[in-house]
Amino acid sequence: MTRPQRVAAHQCVRSDSKVTADLWKEIEPEFVKLMSWQSAVGVLTFPRSHPLLGVRVCVVVGCEEMRSKTTGLCPTCDARWQQADRPSLEEFVAVPRVYLRSNDSGPCSVPGCKLPWKGWKSKLCNSHHLQQRYTIRLPLEQFVRHPDVVPLAGYGPCPVVACSRDREGAGAYCGRHRDRWRRYRTEHPDADELRWRRTEPAAVERDQVSLRGLAPRVVAEVIYALQERTRQEIQTRSHHLRPVCTAALACHAGTLQDIPVAELASVPAGLHKSMVTLARRQQLNPETERVKDEWDVTAFGHSGTLKFTELSQPWLREATKRWAYDDLPRRRSTDVARVVQTQINSLVLLSDSLRLQRDDHGDRLAGLSRTDVTAFCNRMAYLQQQGVLSGHKQIYTCRDVRRILTRMRGMGLTRAGQPLHRLPEDFTLGQGDVPDSPEDAEAGRDLPAEVMRYLCQHLTRLEDTSVELRVAVELLIDTGRRPNEICQLGWDCLERDGDGKPVLVYDNLKGNRHKRRLPIPEATAALIVTQQERVTARFPDAPRDQLKLLPAPTRNPRGVKGITKGWVSGRHRRWVDGLPPLLVPVPVIADGQHKTTQLPFDPARIYLYAYRHTYAQRHADAGVAVDVLRELMGHRQIGTSQQYYRVGEQRRRDAVERVTTMQFDRHGNRVWRQAKALLDSERVRRAVGEVAVPYGSCSEPSNVAAGGDDCPVRFRCVGCAHFSTDISYLPDLETYLADLLRNRERLLATVEVDDWAKAEAMPTDAEISRVRRLIARVKADVDGLTETERSLIEDAISIVRRNRSTVVALGMPRARQPLPDVRPERTA
Repeated sequence: MTRPQRVAAHQCVRSDSKVTADLWKEIEPEFVKLMSWQSAVGVLTFPRSHPLLGVRVCVVVGCEEMRSKTTGLCPTCDARWQQADRPSLEEFVAVPRVYLRSNDSGPCSVPGCKLPWKGWKSKLCNSHHLQQRYTIRLPLEQFVRHPDVVPLAGYGPCPVVACSRDREGAGAYCGRHRDRWRRYRTEHPDADELRWRRTEPAAVERDQVSLRGLAPRVVAEVIYALQERTRQEIQTRSHHLRPVCTAALACHAGTLQDIPVAELASVPAGLHKSMVTLARRQQLNPETERVKDEWDVTAFGHSGTLKFTELSQPWLREATKRWAYDDLPRRRSTDVARVVQTQINSLVLLSDSLRLQRDDHGDRLAGLSRTDVTAFCNRMAYLQQQGVLSGHKQIYTCRDVRRILTRMRGMGLTRAGQPLHRLPEDFTLGQGDVPDSPEDAEAGRDLPAEVMRYLCQHLTRLEDTSVELRVAVELLIDTGRRPNEICQLGWDCLERDGDGKPVLVYDNLKGNRHKRRLPIPEATAALIVTQQERVTARFPDAPRDQLKLLPAPTRNPRGVKGITKGWVSGRHRRWVDGLPPLLVPVPVIADGQHKTTQLPFDPARIYLYAYRHTYAQRHADAGVAVDVLRELMGHRQIGTSQQYYRVGEQRRRDAVERVTTMQFDRHGNRVWRQAKALLDSERVRRAVGEVAVPYGSCSEPSNVAAGGDDCPVRFRCVGCAHFSTDISYLPDLETYLADLLRNRERLLATVEVDDWAKAEAMPTDAEISRVRRLIARVKADVDGLTETERSLIEDAISIVRRNRSTVVALGMPRARQPLPDVRPERTA
């Protein structure tokens, strides 16, 4: 450890008094008042009506015990109800019950008397109880006002450190600890009474937890952790906290972290760990955390941990810490720790390579060279070939190492006195050292249409887990937002634009862009409205601006915490794995012929982020312009959006081959091609031997050479022998026929146009008949296909249409198209 590191580490160690003072500075006076805390008394009193700190009491009138039954009764009242031959619950709870626990204590009812009462029935100290019973035989109300009844002085506090009660008489203890000491001394004849007094817990008081006898730092940690848990909407009950304080008292703990795990058997899982973590995080700051080998990233404004312990070489570990310290402020996503740790793990693979392949295990910085970089690249290839690393992991590991090493040099870490001083210049990865990415044969990672239809048919199964889970998955499918963005939607996320159309208001967490507005279909808006009504019924008194649209099912009494991505992802995976196998048609080539076979769809491809890719692909197929799609996806760069619907060359070729087999001439006759010939010649001819024209393609050589600008029969292509079309142009042909019929009717109704002009502009009956016959022939061939073949043709059409290099249209205005929907049959 260098001298600056030793100085920083020394600064991390603070005295208990300093830590205690810092904790008390963070404890708010309002919370101290809420808990009725007084340092002189040393007892926390949990407010019974508080949603996080209180308890739900028995519904029987007058009973204040905690209920534990679905009927709302405490165990004692439930037993009384059973013994009473189970009258109606409404009648039973209406009968008042006067009850106090036998260990309850209170002051004597005589004004000014310092002695505790003898019992809850009389509420008088022992002396006044005897006086009432044998001398002044009056009811309690008259007895306490009798002139002969005078207050008595107390006997002093109980000597048990944790006890806040007074002694009941001349004995050494209060009544509760008198009985405890008697039993303890019987079981342990050689017991140390002074030690017993220091470690014995206080008598249990309703809604109270004694912190008397605990170390000052433990007291501050308990109250601070309790405040932070309440701020985070985490429930903490008095009977949950009491065992933690009892264990701290028994082992004389200086901090909560010093309590042995064996002493916490009766503590609810996670409570002690949560309190220790919260107390520890209060002491964190970036400067003290950066010198450790394991970082709590909350010190940097994020969540999670970063581990550098797997980096074997000290120089590499220290340089990686410097890089991470510089990189963390640049991150904005909600999963920063996982992203940065993944990149650190890439450096771990470099560290392992140096440790295994060098005699000095990579510890001697000046001895490194280009040979070690080559050895690392070879090891990555070997691990990928052995199946230890995936091809994707190999590529991204090399990319991470290259980028981080370059960044370290840019940060000046190779200067004198820095961790990478004397690092050779040739110890770096070049662009050529990073393996090339394989060609992506799929359009992003979208799900086929038949898979989406299948999933939507089984959405009702999600309600077996949670209604919020189904709504979350439906919103992911409909809106294409990132999972975290859906999970954190506010209750008021639905608005209307100037045209009255619904829009989703969300926060782009990754891009740090808030209050983004996304147009959505009416059916999706209806889904949100139904969920809003459900949340309102669950939290009727909560402020709407603080509610979440998808509130977490547990530890969320006010509805201000949303479900998490991990919660949705885990349950979504179980839902997908539990669905029956789905068979999808897959085109294959057998004996030189295109065939279709049914193969099971891999459920591993169905995950939350795949819905975002499917959303992008759906809109790209609908003809949405790339700049508009960029806005819909919430991206800053068009290139990022293009990665979501990019179509590979192989998939494009398959689509072209399948569509071309359903090619027609101008008469509607189907032009067949052998699949074998299409593999080469048809693909080349489409690129250089044809030119796109309205509703098809033209193969007339002079027109092709002129790029489509040398045709004397422009816009009358259906009458030309060089014209051909295919099934992908069927929607365009139908639109063209509708335009022809509409224009003819308009011209016939027009009287202000000369006859020669009207005759020139009038669509001919021959053209209309030719287009109508062409459409009918195409549809007839489509109707003759099987369902499987029709599905494959539709997919091929969508690919071909969105990848046409040239778009030719007549310039006719088009009607406003609705938002593409994965389930168009739905209604609002």
